Amino acid sequence: MQVLTLCQFLFTVAAYDSANEVQSMTHTVKLHRRVLTLAQRRARSRMRRSVLPLHSSSQKSKMNGGHASDYFGTISIGSPPQDFLVLFDTGSGNLLVPSTLCDDKSCLKHKRFNSSLSSSLKDIAFSNKPDTPVGDDGDRDVVNLGFGTGKVDGVIMKDKVCIGSICSHVDFVAATDMSDEPWMTAPFDGVLGLGLPKLSENPAFNTFFRISKEKAVKRNIFSVFLGATDAEESEITFGQYKKERMASDLFWVPVSKEGFWQVKLEDVTIANEKMKLCHGNCSVVVDTGTSLIAGPTEIVNMLIDKLNVSSDCSNFNKLPNIGFVIQGHIMNLSPEDYVDRNGISDCGVSLMTQDVDPSEGPMWILGDPFLRKYYTVYDQEKKQVGFALAAHSHVNRKTQTLLIDLGMGGVSHRHSRRVARLRASQIEGHVF
Repeated sequence: MQVLTLCQFLFTVAAYDSANEVQSMTHTVKLHRRVLTLAQRRARSRMRRSVLPLHSSSQKSKMNGGHASDYFGTISIGSPPQDFLVLFDTGSGNLLVPSTLCDDKSCLKHKRFNSSLSSSLKDIAFSNKPDTPVGDDGDRDVVNLGFGTGKVDGVIMKDKVCIGSICSHVDFVAATDMSDEPWMTAPFDGVLGLGLPKLSENPAFNTFFRISKEKAVKRNIFSVFLGATDAEESEITFGQYKKERMASDLFWVPVSKEGFWQVKLEDVTIANEKMKLCHGNCSVVVDTGTSLIAGPTEIVNMLIDKLNVSSDCSNFNKLPNIGFVIQGHIMNLSPEDYVDRNGISDCGVSLMTQDVDPSEGPMWILGDPFLRKYYTVYDQEKKQVGFALAAHSHVNRKTQTLLIDLGMGGVSHRHSRRVARLRASQIEGHVF
């Protein structure tokens, strides 16, 4: 297959405070991208198939289709602040950055945290005692974290962590050893886990939990909008969600199992027809750290057979939507979202196989292709995820057919349910 240059999302931050009553209580991080090759993307993708969460890279073809990915932003740690480029990852729960205690090539390639330069730094002894400093004997935990086929060893530190103007004191892992893969080729320095506290070493390690507990945000939520094109802005907003980013009503789904942002999946559809693949035990993990969509091997292979995508792209324009039924809504993806298309005559299904412990039931991971289509809101206090069709410039709010509300018997347009309720109440002689 011919190797073409593809785009990878890289975030530098142009951060600004949201126009709210208390500016320090909400913050939006704007995102930008850079270029990698298809060969590099495939190498990362293969490397990360083995464990959940995935952190694979996939980019957008210069021509037709493909899947851009890898979302980064700048945070600061310490006093005075030291800046780091981190992956905002809803599929993990700890903050991890390289430190000057690490001399591995993979650490030297990145910005390293220098604890001796921070007046607010505290060395922490044990992960189960997140406020206890290292004693005179020097005894302390070494934390081991796995990322795909790679690993990180590190010690625990506590310091001031800021996302723009939103700050809190957080326990984090300062890396002392980092494997070559994936870190040597990673364009980010570290990872900021935005999963629920059960994914963290301890709640004190969970940055957003700490920010919320210290009441540094207006609401205990954050929201993600990923641009559909290079020209369209992408952003993560802490403390609120933005109605202008939604092309439909927002609907909430309770987390089915704490840790990941994991919700129940009712079924999978092809051309809005249910495949009857779930029997009350399916789920999806909404993961900003994954660049593709991954599912159980048996189901993915069945979908590939049914879709029958021609390798020469000859049937591309006739391919159906595939959808995920969540909380009575079909959330469709178009062929542009699930097919890798290089040029006009080289196509392949981009769905990945990912099997987990059978006791978990069939589980899907919804990464960037899904997150570019749908605006997502993460409510840590109420343990729920909000979904809405993303308001891209090419999306017509009145005529879109991607998000289907099965309870309404049709597509979900913004405010349509409110209007329906209003009309019903008027018929009954009441206006609510």
